[in-house]
Amino acid sequence: MCGIIGILGSEPAAPRIIEALKRLEYRGYDSAGIATLDADGAMQRRRAPGKLKNLDEALASDPVTGDQGIGHTRWATHGLPTQANAHPHVSGPVAVVHNGIIENFRELRHELEAKGHTFQTETDTETIAHLIAANMKSGMSEIEAVQAGLGRLEGAFALAFLFEGRPDMLIGARKGSPLAIGIGEGEMFLGSDALAVAPFTNRVVYLEEGDWCVLSRESYRIFDKKNAEVTRPVTLVQGAGAAVEKGNYRHFMQKEIFEQPDSTARTIGAYVNVLKQTVELPGEGAAAIDWSEITSLQMIACGTAHYATRVAEYWFEQVAGLPVKTDIASEFRYREPALPKTGGLALFVSQSGETADTLAALRYCKEKGLKTAAVVNVPTSSIAREADLVLPTLAGPEIGVASTKAFTAQLSALAAVAIAAGRARGTMSRDAEIRLSRALTELPRLISTTLLLDESIARLARDIAKATDVIYLGRGVHYPIALEGALKLKEISYIHAEGYASGELKHGPIALIDEETPVVFVAPFDGLFDKSLSNLQEVAARRGEVILISDAAGIRAAADAPAHRIELPDCDPFIAPILYSVPVQLLAYHVAVEKGTDVDQPRNLAKSVTVE
Repeated sequence: MCGIIGILGSEPAAPRIIEALKRLEYRGYDSAGIATLDADGAMQRRRAPGKLKNLDEALASDPVTGDQGIGHTRWATHGLPTQANAHPHVSGPVAVVHNGIIENFRELRHELEAKGHTFQTETDTETIAHLIAANMKSGMSEIEAVQAGLGRLEGAFALAFLFEGRPDMLIGARKGSPLAIGIGEGEMFLGSDALAVAPFTNRVVYLEEGDWCVLSRESYRIFDKKNAEVTRPVTLVQGAGAAVEKGNYRHFMQKEIFEQPDSTARTIGAYVNVLKQTVELPGEGAAAIDWSEITSLQMIACGTAHYATRVAEYWFEQVAGLPVKTDIASEFRYREPALPKTGGLALFVSQSGETADTLAALRYCKEKGLKTAAVVNVPTSSIAREADLVLPTLAGPEIGVASTKAFTAQLSALAAVAIAAGRARGTMSRDAEIRLSRALTELPRLISTTLLLDESIARLARDIAKATDVIYLGRGVHYPIALEGALKLKEISYIHAEGYASGELKHGPIALIDEETPVVFVAPFDGLFDKSLSNLQEVAARRGEVILISDAAGIRAAADAPAHRIELPDCDPFIAPILYSVPVQLLAYHVAVEKGTDVDQPRNLAKSVTVE
């Protein structure tokens, strides 16, 4: 969600802030802004609704100066995405940018209005600026004003403050939303994540929950939620400074789909010892979990990551004999679920490692005494730092809001962990471990072969793009892939789509079938194919336009019933759901391109949901 950058530098701040904000576009946003201090310490501010190019144009026509400033990309919560509501917000000498939601802003606003403050926007964030300004007007210093103000705020926030007349100070704070300090040579930075500060430094300090900090160009001080000064470790972030470019691809999403042979290979390589044909869980935390002692598994995630856990549910139950329950994090955290007192493991999946609901669920499980594991793409994230066991996905930065390579990397990691759990629990033979390990190592090659279908899927997408509704069907482990396919289509093409278990077709969804509704079947030729074929024929008999995604044997068995066929290479059934994710991604991508939507930054969506 919203992106934050703060710079105390030695060269003009505005171009560097814009560069950092461009790196944060992947989070999703609908307005942007910047504030700097000029050579005399006077505040300058420029804001614009829409994309960063609009802010660029505003700066070109009315530049700002100075080597110190803050910038922001806003995803609207309170108030429309207008110039007036864009950050930074200013009150007196205070400018602030904010990621999060202040839950008690209305009562604070009423209190400040009673003292004579006049508000210009509908946002909760402007209340923060007025609160700090009021504290300063009462005689507090900048640091004292922020410290007192933070104690009044209820909700989630990452904050960066700029003060007029203070050319060597930035103050930051976090509660519920991530924030990091970047340490340069005679420079200091604040950012929503390492990617924001990466062009300027690879030395990063991650603020912990409740921390706030005071920065000058030469030093920084960190205080915890009790206002005690503390030390946090400096982390060297490798590779984050590399330019994130589309290359020859039209969109980041397209590039990331085509990176999947590499991203799955890297992830599988971290788990599978090819020479020994075994799975070895990576990381120092691997010894934290004794799978032979685990009697139940709770998997918790949001969005696409939740569908990864739905696939893994089949793997852990079938391969490791482990009872599994999957939950959507936003529901789990408020349900007050009953959890096992012994033998329980809670596993969390998140690309960013900062998903607010997932992080809250992790903390709930830790409070209840469960061991915790996290499948994450950012090893320095809050979820990774707080889990007992970190299970990395090595997808690299994913810029497109719709997850593709992160999803298949999550599935790859979860598949490997299921194998390791099966061996540790004695539910899998050595021969089975060898077979499944080999299958995983073959996956990158099979994905490469599947990507050769790109042009034929693009042609098919021209017909799908005319539809107003699309249905996805799958059985068994492919039911979650149907759900994921429907999610991909609706989030980037804005076509209404639903995924169903094929066996549920006659329990309601069949009423939707007509010649105007494409039906996508995810159905490899496996033990459930005959059941899927019966459902396919039922749809075809009602003149539904069937698109069958299957292998050669499935295509032959379906004969002329499907209107369109997408033939995938043969593969071990264990890895089929990972492989079959690729064509549903390509189909959604090409439909969105055909419709002319903003593929990488679809409307109303954010990459990292760091607030509720």
